[in-house]
Amino acid sequence: MNLVLTDILNPSAIRVPLVAMDRRGALEELVDALASTGAVTNPELLKKSVWDREQQRSTGIGEGLAIPHGKCAGVLRPVIAIGRPAAPIEFEAIDRRPVRLIVLLASPPERTTEHIQVLHRISRIFSNIATRERACLAQTPQALYEELLSADNALAER
Repeated sequence: MNLVLTDILNPSAIRVPLVAMDRRGALEELVDALASTGAVTNPELLKKSVWDREQQRSTGIGEGLAIPHGKCAGVLRPVIAIGRPAAPIEFEAIDRRPVRLIVLLASPPERTTEHIQVLHRISRIFSNIATRERACLAQTPQALYEELLSADNALAER
């Protein structure tokens, strides 16, 4: 798979700021954002899948970032939604710090390889401290989208 961020991120699935003020609300808001793009035909099933996964172990990976994810029928292809909360959200992250940026990945159940590749790509993009900080400071969905495209292009050039 030759992954290009623009293939999996629709700018209308970016929420800056998120309205939700807690972990579950943020996840549901991001699933609804994906549903609004037409990429998810059964948002309730995806909400359950993402929340069930979150209950197994928090997807708050530290440094203010969470990468919740779920696979279920009703998701047409791997897609992501991104939200920047108005105020950091408690996410039970591994470093015990609240989350400032949430990147939700949803995939069909049969697309495990792509799901893992997208998780890896997201992790690589946000492992860059400067990229993560600029994303957390984005004031509009468009600014966050442009930051991610720039970071994705820089990663592709390596």
